[in-house]
Amino acid sequence: MSTLPSKGHLRKTALEARDAMEAETRALAGEKLAARGLPFRIEPGAVVSGYSPIRSELDPMPLMHKLAAQGARLALPAILGRGKSLSFRAWSPGDRLTMGPLGILEPSPAMAELIPDIMLVPCAAFDRLGHRIGYGAGHYDFTLAHLRKSKPIITVGLAFAAQEIKAVPSLAHDVALDYVLTENKTFDFRTS
Repeated sequence: MSTLPSKGHLRKTALEARDAMEAETRALAGEKLAARGLPFRIEPGAVVSGYSPIRSELDPMPLMHKLAAQGARLALPAILGRGKSLSFRAWSPGDRLTMGPLGILEPSPAMAELIPDIMLVPCAAFDRLGHRIGYGAGHYDFTLAHLRKSKPIITVGLAFAAQEIKAVPSLAHDVALDYVLTENKTFDFRTS
């Protein structure tokens, strides 16, 4: 009989820890992350996909603005439906966003579709092996498995330190991250 907690339980616990953080602390974390930047050099013109933060997620926008100033081309995901890959549409700071089907802001369908070189991925929880728990729909795992058939993509999970858990129960279809960045630390899973 297994006594390991389920992904649902782990997600709930990690999200409660995130939600318990002060709004100002969460906002400062996004700024700290941007000041530190990515732990690797990006080529000018590299496509970096971020995400529109929802609820109390770590806000990637300060980091994305910094990357744009360094020459990155930015994109944000659009959800096309359950069981389908995310679409990444060109986005620049100041561009107007529209409400997507799940209530998440995304670029207009008229914007160019891009394939990311680097993906900033929101995490509900993560462990020190690079496994993450998302919100349960599997959008990122499915998308990464699909996109990595055509080219290498660096994945960078973004989370608060409070969202780290001892172990994520991973399945065969779960895709491990290359890095996780918190407000306090950079975890590099490519060297472990």
